[in-house]
Amino acid sequence: MIPNVAPAPADSPVEGTATAVRPAPGLPTPGSPKPGPKSAVTKLSGHRLFSSPGGVAGLLWLAALVVASVTAPWWLPFKTEDQDFTAVLSGPSAAHWLGADELGRDILSRIFASAAGTLGTSFITVLVGIGLGTILAMSAAASHRAEGIISRTTEIMMSLPSTVIILAVIGAVGTNIPFIMAVLGFFMSAGVYRVILGQAKSLQSQLYVDAAKVDGVSALGISLRHVLPGLTNTIVVQSALIFAVGMLIQAGLAFIGFGPPLPAPSWGGMIQSASQHVYDAPWLMVPTGAVLALTVLAANAIGNALGKAPNATASHLPSAAARRQRARAVAAVGAAPLAAAAVNAPAAGQLSVRGLSVGVDGGPRLVTDVSFDVEQGTVLGLVGESGCGKTMTALSLLGLLPSGVVATGGQILWNGKNLAAASDSEMEAIRGRDIALISQEPMRALDPMFTVGYQLVSAIRRLRKLGKAEARKEALSLLEKVGIVDAERILKTYPHQISGGMAQRVAIALALSGRPRLLVADEPTTALDVTVQAEILSLLRSLVKDTGMSVVMVTHDLGVVADICDQVAVMYAGQVVENGKTTTILDNPRHPYTLALLAADPHANTAADMPERLATISGQVPQPKDWPSGCRFMARCQFAGSACATPVPLLPSGSGEGLVRCVKADELAVEGLEWVATEVPSHRLLDITPKPMHRVEPLNIVEKDMA
Repeated sequence: MIPNVAPAPADSPVEGTATAVRPAPGLPTPGSPKPGPKSAVTKLSGHRLFSSPGGVAGLLWLAALVVASVTAPWWLPFKTEDQDFTAVLSGPSAAHWLGADELGRDILSRIFASAAGTLGTSFITVLVGIGLGTILAMSAAASHRAEGIISRTTEIMMSLPSTVIILAVIGAVGTNIPFIMAVLGFFMSAGVYRVILGQAKSLQSQLYVDAAKVDGVSALGISLRHVLPGLTNTIVVQSALIFAVGMLIQAGLAFIGFGPPLPAPSWGGMIQSASQHVYDAPWLMVPTGAVLALTVLAANAIGNALGKAPNATASHLPSAAARRQRARAVAAVGAAPLAAAAVNAPAAGQLSVRGLSVGVDGGPRLVTDVSFDVEQGTVLGLVGESGCGKTMTALSLLGLLPSGVVATGGQILWNGKNLAAASDSEMEAIRGRDIALISQEPMRALDPMFTVGYQLVSAIRRLRKLGKAEARKEALSLLEKVGIVDAERILKTYPHQISGGMAQRVAIALALSGRPRLLVADEPTTALDVTVQAEILSLLRSLVKDTGMSVVMVTHDLGVVADICDQVAVMYAGQVVENGKTTTILDNPRHPYTLALLAADPHANTAADMPERLATISGQVPQPKDWPSGCRFMARCQFAGSACATPVPLLPSGSGEGLVRCVKADELAVEGLEWVATEVPSHRLLDITPKPMHRVEPLNIVEKDMA
């Protein structure tokens, strides 16, 4: 009989005393002060800006203009009104670095003296246009009635001739540049409103916004905390665009004589003066025109850098920098000597992963020293909590790691090739033909713009080089093979017209279109109901049996592992902590983490042995930057001791089958210990007691101490 208590750690306090719960690395301890608030949006935007060469160059240019303009009285060689009649219409010289205009005034001094005014008044357009447009869009998204009124008003604004109205304003109030730019921003806010409205309405319909409403968050709070952060990219890009347009409009007004009153310099006025001498002094057009063009380009470069989405929404096509980065990583991995275990190449159709490490370029590793084998015609299950590196390991098999993430070491041996060191062109010849992917969400594999038949036939023609008629016949055969009865009808439908289970079957058929020998299934049943899950698992079992292909199954569900997997690799914090046959690991787990997963799974117990409470694992998986040097599960383990503080290798288990990464594996097996369910804190217990029948009141739900 397995005892129902866990042993105290080797370095624990005296027996009988309460043992403090050790928080996971990087997590605040209960009662400790929370870290100060920090704007995630600001941090992310700053990272995007400074990681973009164009954004950095644009920021430096604008900063140099502002600083030079503000400090102009201290360093300019001439005042803007000073005239040198010996240098009229002259080009660059030692006295006048950028030349002099038709009155002998220094062009360099006039350009930088007027820069601050040009940039500042253009920023007024941004503030008015973006501020008003964003407020109107958020108000319209939150209220259908407000949307009708605001939309009709903005349509009227967009139909008005804004240029004529601005000229009329100039005639009424004079050349008051700040006021004129504010009027320009008012008219541009109508266009900003139309751009932001669609995105704001989409954010208002998200489930987390509904949850905030249920929690009692006010409409203003929802707009500021949940909707506005999602509009950041759009607002930044529109701001850069309006800033550039404001500068051009301001220069255009000055060009036709509606700029700052003379003799105050302005970029548009200087370009207008230079245009009168384009034949006898063409150089005059170059300095001011170049500065204006560079400033507009700088604003757009900053907008492009800040508006770039993170990796989650990055383009499917890697950038040139990402391709160069991957090429360097591939060269480094290929130049590394092969490990002793990898010298003997695996048999054909067998996947052998040895010492695989995956990391962020210039950052921490996400997966370290992962090793496992997948023999032909078998299924390997990668099991673990979210954040343990299962998906990164699976995607590395196909060379589909996100941008900025690369394989930093180890080997992925397949048919005599090390896929970890394979180039993009080599991986293109393997994906779909030798190794295919089934994702958790079938809509990632199916394009809603095309019918199922078009996508499936196109894939078959591309991968097998068949004719259209033969490819269509093969598509029907694949759909029937995955259990779709009415294959002809499904070929003519669009992905959104079929159910989730049917879409997953189509995605499996699409993965099989190239007759792969290895299938990587990234949680293919998680988003499906129980009945459809069973059908998909039965389908995968029959495919393995009939075709002899292998499967790498990424899953959280130990029931799926027990149902379909021949081998199991349990992962935690980027490492394989236990590896072996499914029956051996599920019946006789040797690592505490595997014990904990089984104790927390209701399907791992029979009805007679079902405990009163399922076990839990305190804390959470540590972030890669917080991984300890010793056992990575130590902070959450009920059996941890001082010996766990040193690095733990993956060694053969005492049973002779499989591998385990734990210094106490043999001790736990001998003692026959299990992971124990922890008690519920007293303040978490709820007393749900109805009031006496003679009084009609709602149920009283109050917190009650265990005493």
